[in-house]
Amino acid sequence: MANAVFDWLLDLLYPPRCMICHKLLMPGEKEICPACDDTLPEYDGADRKVRFCKRCVVTFQYNDTFRESFLRYKFSGLRQYAGRYGKWMAVTIRDKLSGEFDLITYVPVSRKRRKERGYDQSELLCRAVARELAIEPARTLEKRMDTPPQSTLHEYAARMANVAGAFAPVDPERFAGRRVLLIDDIVTTGATLSECCRVLLTAGAKSVVCAALATRCGQE
Repeated sequence: MANAVFDWLLDLLYPPRCMICHKLLMPGEKEICPACDDTLPEYDGADRKVRFCKRCVVTFQYNDTFRESFLRYKFSGLRQYAGRYGKWMAVTIRDKLSGEFDLITYVPVSRKRRKERGYDQSELLCRAVARELAIEPARTLEKRMDTPPQSTLHEYAARMANVAGAFAPVDPERFAGRRVLLIDDIVTTGATLSECCRVLLTAGAKSVVCAALATRCGQE
């Protein structure tokens, strides 16, 4: 009873909103409204090309509506979105990458970014996906350099130069000889994922496949 009253008061003070369009949800609706649930921008294109990666699958197209949802997640503290995002990503991974990996990890942000934001958005996605797949997530990389955001760069060569040497392996003996699934939030040119895959393979991973929440053209 106490929990029900608390939830009622919480909904009264902070009415639940759709995580996609951000409109108020009707009673009985959770996380996403029916209209958005019916019109999710599912990505149905070819695998994204990422160097050093066997496959890179994507769940959503990064259109305007989904972009606003993601920005609230990444920059406005709505970390609870990770749970639903992870469920959607897990569907894609089961469908396209089944049997391709035995370890799941993520592309990390720098310590500075994590401190500023309070969390690592890709780590939360990884943990949510791992729960759905009943697999324990592992930390395999650290970002040692706080590089400028990839969104400030437009050319692939500039993006590759920006992240070159930025990542380092963590406890490589944990993933030596393993087939790794690498989770990221947004993939555009694939420069960041390529560098992370290279580092993992150089440190001893048997192979790497990637899964991103969404993809867009022009910026990452």
